[in-house]
Amino acid sequence: MTRWTTRALLAALALTGLTGLTGLTACSDGDSPSSVASKVASAASRAGDAVASATAEAGRRFDDIKNGVDAKDDVRLAAPTTAADGRTTVEVTATNRADSAKSFAVQVDFTGQDGKLLDVVVVTVSDVPAGGSGKATARSTHALSGKATAKVSRAVRY
Repeated sequence: MTRWTTRALLAALALTGLTGLTGLTACSDGDSPSSVASKVASAASRAGDAVASATAEAGRRFDDIKNGVDAKDDVRLAAPTTAADGRTTVEVTATNRADSAKSFAVQVDFTGQDGKLLDVVVVTVSDVPAGGSGKATARSTHALSGKATAKVSRAVRY
């Protein structure tokens, strides 16, 4: 994902947060319009910062991998489910087409029904035997509101 695309997604997420928070904070009796706007902007900024931080951390994890091979086509995701704590999980299956055991780093992007990025996680599928498959579970870093979808943004075999 390019830096511009990430910023556009974060801006859209922030706007979504602004819409949802305005109605909640505008009801307080002692707040002026400017203090309400400040609170909303602060909350939206924190939400955007969380996604930006997760995206940056994913980038760092991939930057640390040496001699990795693009393996996005070798990774499949099951349907996402929501755990009792509200976090979204998805089973990740990686198929090793190499002739020796390999590990996989997989970036999973969780998006809302509107297509906006909600969370980014990196999961490792370790020691997958040659010609075999391995499984891991990607888990969102926080409870996601609404029904989330998951997609493999990138995957590397190493």
